[in-house]
Amino acid sequence: MRFRWGAFLLFLLYGGLFFLLLGRFIYIQVTGEVNGEVLQQRAEDKYSRSQLLEAHRGTIQDRNGQVIAEDTLSYKIYAVVSEEATAHAYDPRHVLDVETTAQQLSEHLDLTKEEIATVLQNGIDNERYQVEFGAQGRDISNQEMKEIDALNLPGIEFEKDLKRLYTNGRFASHLIGFAIKEDLEDSRSRLVGKMGLERIYDELLTGTPGTLEYQTDRGGLLLPSSDKLITEPKHGADVLLTNDRTIQNFLEEAVSDVQEMYEPEKITALVVKADTGEILAMTQRPTFDPNTREGLTTNWLNESVENTIEPGSTMKIFTLAAAIEEGKWDPNAWYKSGSYKLLDRTIYDHNVDGWGTITYLEGFQRSSNVSMAYLLEKLGDETFINYIKEFGFGEKTGIDLPGEATGIISDRYPINRLTTTYGQGTTVTPLQLVQGMTAIANEGTMYQPFIIDKIIDPNTGEELLNHEPVTKDSPISAATANQVKDILASTVTSEKGTAQKFKLDSYTSAGKTGTAQIPDPNGNYLWGRQLFLYSFLGMAPVEDPELIVYVAVHKPKIEASEVGSDPTSYIFNYVTENALKYMNILPNESTERQIVEVKNYQGQEVSEVQSSLQAQGLEVIPVGQQGKVSQQFPEGDTTLITGTKVFLKAEGDIILPDMTGWSSREVMIFKEFTGLPIEVTGTGFVVRQSITAGSTATADAPIVIELGNPEEVYNNEPIEMEGEPVEEPVEGE
Repeated sequence: MRFRWGAFLLFLLYGGLFFLLLGRFIYIQVTGEVNGEVLQQRAEDKYSRSQLLEAHRGTIQDRNGQVIAEDTLSYKIYAVVSEEATAHAYDPRHVLDVETTAQQLSEHLDLTKEEIATVLQNGIDNERYQVEFGAQGRDISNQEMKEIDALNLPGIEFEKDLKRLYTNGRFASHLIGFAIKEDLEDSRSRLVGKMGLERIYDELLTGTPGTLEYQTDRGGLLLPSSDKLITEPKHGADVLLTNDRTIQNFLEEAVSDVQEMYEPEKITALVVKADTGEILAMTQRPTFDPNTREGLTTNWLNESVENTIEPGSTMKIFTLAAAIEEGKWDPNAWYKSGSYKLLDRTIYDHNVDGWGTITYLEGFQRSSNVSMAYLLEKLGDETFINYIKEFGFGEKTGIDLPGEATGIISDRYPINRLTTTYGQGTTVTPLQLVQGMTAIANEGTMYQPFIIDKIIDPNTGEELLNHEPVTKDSPISAATANQVKDILASTVTSEKGTAQKFKLDSYTSAGKTGTAQIPDPNGNYLWGRQLFLYSFLGMAPVEDPELIVYVAVHKPKIEASEVGSDPTSYIFNYVTENALKYMNILPNESTERQIVEVKNYQGQEVSEVQSSLQAQGLEVIPVGQQGKVSQQFPEGDTTLITGTKVFLKAEGDIILPDMTGWSSREVMIFKEFTGLPIEVTGTGFVVRQSITAGSTATADAPIVIELGNPEEVYNNEPIEMEGEPVEEPVEGE
């Protein structure tokens, strides 16, 4: 009986336990919960992984699609600290020794052993799966990654990352600006624009990251049957500028040379397409490398846009234009130079004794302040100031950049209005001077300067912005503009002109020198040959201006044998001469060449068209030697000058031409026509090609085209200044 009762009690005990467990299993199976926790969710949390798909920050490109700023591959280091990552003891996948790991990583990262150990230990203590090392663990180069990887440290892993690369280094740096990585609240990071276009268009340039979700086993390996859920990233918009990389490089080279030779306090320079207002190049000194920020000072201003200067005698251009438009200019009338008295004030020419009684034309060529004073008498103060305002001074140009300064037209007292005629007292921006000059270059049509050409969404190809040239009301007629242009040309060609040093070798030029006194902090003016602002506002060629160039050099250390126009003319001459050649603007002797009318030749035999065009003096580049013309450049109904290249696409083998002397634009046309794998390096004109001219080109043989300085192509020596020094005027009171 005792045995049976014992067996019965055991049966009840184990049976009860069995049904209790069975009930628990059924409950869990039905509800999927344990202690209020959903098991499926717990499993997903344990084995599900989510990977961020980085969105590329939009590129910044020049007018020809050459990249100025883009994302580039780098690496981010992280440490797996959870033991769950290790499935087998012989293959550890997490950090085993914090001290050893911290010691070896500290030799490669900009962190101390203690700082790294703290990050690792905090991750372990907080039961985190992995930890990162902040900004010091990002932007790791491929070489650095390989060195750390060779240490074979358990748990140390790398993830591909992106950083901002500025391919040209010191290149319009205050315009382009820079972007750097910043940490976000969710432990992620992103590139943030901090200066220039990178900051202005940060929202458009920034993309939206995507995600990749998947499941792994306990060792962190992807399960073969796991489905992947992908949300594609949305990349940032691409910003295309009017800037031309080749012309910008010409400008950077010349400005750097002057910086080294004369050690000025500042240099400001910009190049504008005369007939549209497009800014082709813009730079300043001091400058910096946006990749490292080396050279970046406390001055983050774009000097051409956000800062003002007293322009000096470049302002006389607009005083002259007003006088001509009002019929108050007589170039052959005479006046007494040297000094002029207004009430209790006397102003002087830079030659205080004057040149005696001279004509107004000679006075302008010599940059006489007194001639401007007499013109103001004829114009009247109110009329003169109205013209200055109509040329756009005293207000923003409206350029597509923020922080634009307006300047101040000094017109409160008679003496202020007088000194404004020759650019002292009144303040302007270099951009305003260039805008006013477009009216002179374009027969009275004034253009608003702009730098943004297009903004494109790379995800859809949609143009978010397409900037067309904007004209403004101009205060002068075509006749006045042409007369001013001719007078400006005479300051270069006349033996009495102050701009003789700005004569180009291959093109005609026109412009006005300026020498302005610089205010000191006490409201007085600095005085001395090495304490002035020397400038030049010019254009070329005179017959049909293509470029407007402004250069200002502050306080250059010029020698006793040198004059203020030495540093400014060096920049103007080098940049203008080379840029015009790069743009395929034919030199002066081209006026003797003939005009050829190009028609639409598609469907005609390529050999016949080639012979016909060559007979008319055009240089024909055939892409394929047989059959009929399927494509041509330029298109039909175009007027060309003899010597211009015409590209004809037909059938048959592609014979590689001798590209020596070609511009990068012509190379890109040939590349587009042929579809050949052509890689272009450098800037300027073609100096070398990797495959010999006359060879048959194939798609599997890459062709490297090297561009170089124009002197190498045109066999010119570097531009030198000739003749005796011309005494540079010192305009101002």
